[in-house]
Amino acid sequence: MTSINKSMLAIAISTILLTGCNDDEVKTVEVIKEVEVIKEVEVIKEVAPVEITSVKNVILMIGDGMGAQQVGLLEEYARRAPNSIYQSHKTALSKFGDAGQLGLSLNAPYGSNGSLVVDSACSATQLATGMAAGSEMIGLDDQGNIVETILEKAKAAGKATGLVSDTRITHATPAAFAAHQPHRSYEAQIAEQLIESGSVDVLLSGGARVFLPADIKTDDAAIQAMVDIGAPLSVYKKSKRSDDRNLILEAKNQHGYSLAFDAQQLDRAEGDKLLGLFANSAMADGIAYSACKSDNTCTQPSLREMTLKALDILSRDEDGFFLMVEGGQIDWAGHINDAGWMLHELIKFDEAVDAVYEWVKDRDDTLVIITADHETGSFGFSYSRNNLPEAQTLSGDGMQGKDYKPNFNFGALSHLDKLYAQSGTFYDMMNMVDSDWEFGNSTGDQWAEAINNYSVFKVTPERAAPIALREANEYYVPGHKYLDAAEFPLINDFKEFYVYGDEIHGNLIGRALSPEQNIVWGTGTHTSAPVPVYAFGPYGVTKQFSTMQHHVELGQKMMAALLPE
Repeated sequence: MTSINKSMLAIAISTILLTGCNDDEVKTVEVIKEVEVIKEVEVIKEVAPVEITSVKNVILMIGDGMGAQQVGLLEEYARRAPNSIYQSHKTALSKFGDAGQLGLSLNAPYGSNGSLVVDSACSATQLATGMAAGSEMIGLDDQGNIVETILEKAKAAGKATGLVSDTRITHATPAAFAAHQPHRSYEAQIAEQLIESGSVDVLLSGGARVFLPADIKTDDAAIQAMVDIGAPLSVYKKSKRSDDRNLILEAKNQHGYSLAFDAQQLDRAEGDKLLGLFANSAMADGIAYSACKSDNTCTQPSLREMTLKALDILSRDEDGFFLMVEGGQIDWAGHINDAGWMLHELIKFDEAVDAVYEWVKDRDDTLVIITADHETGSFGFSYSRNNLPEAQTLSGDGMQGKDYKPNFNFGALSHLDKLYAQSGTFYDMMNMVDSDWEFGNSTGDQWAEAINNYSVFKVTPERAAPIALREANEYYVPGHKYLDAAEFPLINDFKEFYVYGDEIHGNLIGRALSPEQNIVWGTGTHTSAPVPVYAFGPYGVTKQFSTMQHHVELGQKMMAALLPE
């Protein structure tokens, strides 16, 4: 309230007797008096709101291999599958899209000296550092120099940090945020750095095999040590180390980590530092997760549950946190061209996205970025000349008495339910043909039986027969991890882009099913397609993401928001 003096004229008429020169003369005079009146009035000043340009927390969610095509598969299933499990027909991704900003991001190795197509290690490194990186490098710039990541910078600033993945915690994407290695394959060394660096408070994933001593299968004392800390045999069944270090025990005894090896232990875990290793290698695939969730038999935590636990721990830090969550097996399904498996992985990832949405929707101190490192498989639905539709009679007044009969098969919505109904991955089908993956003498009958055992889409032995064919490897390179086999599964076109040895049998299963699914695949590797970017948080922060950008810029923007100068 402000006091303001206002002058008002008050007219007072008084009769005054004035004595003039003549005592007998009397005059009447009107006198005007000015009276000061004080009045209280309220003044409201309009003050422009201060734009929020920084945040306390950053949550980065990476759907590995999740290009716009993969997002389209998830959205079509959620919205239009006749038996969609999404009761509201709305994905968590679309909730973020509605509430925040949408953009696109290029992801190839950056700069004029870069390349056209990226791998997960380089892409994650560029997101983590905001700098150009080389293919298959972990936490290094394109010249091989160690670069501090957003996670490491957050820790140096006093914030809590976490990494969550449904692959292995030492796999390329999580590793790039907290390790520095010349190649992504150095997982044993990556494990050491994750534990010893002190940079990561919460580590939740699979991949125990590179934390275990080399003789874990035969050393009774080493086995007993794992029993004593509550690890099931499935976690310590084999090692990928060449020394006698047990990094799990070192994490507990030397670095203060609590430990968890299954869903119940994760739920009970306490403390501000947590190492959760829930599988010897990768965690359960999306189809297996959907099945155990349906009958309530899951022993491993879900990606959603790991994400919620990480948020619970990290949010205790008053200074804020950085968290990266990866849905990593979307990419693996894309590599072997397995659309049914890929759909389940997208749903699994979307569950974790939903957990984050519920946690963050009413906050203004957190930036959420959801994106992919790249697209995998060059996936898409396509119309075809197979299973041409029958003519229909439509009632519309524009039909002029003619039948409705499209020239091509544009794909039935029921395909979406059939993809979801797939009960095993292509790897399960391959294991059914031969658990040792000795496919040299396999037959079309065997492949058809395995495919039809797990897939609602059926194939004949004749269509499955090409899966059994092999050819000499014209790309033989001595010592190359993937190309040094004497012979490869036979690929008739684009064979240069199918590189992973006997895993190519999975791609051939995709080829056999493709005509019935209205699905095409262009490669067994990655493409350079721009990937979606969902940004949620204060508008002053998120508005910059609604554009075409590059992952290097995406990394820079996240760092500027979390760690302003």
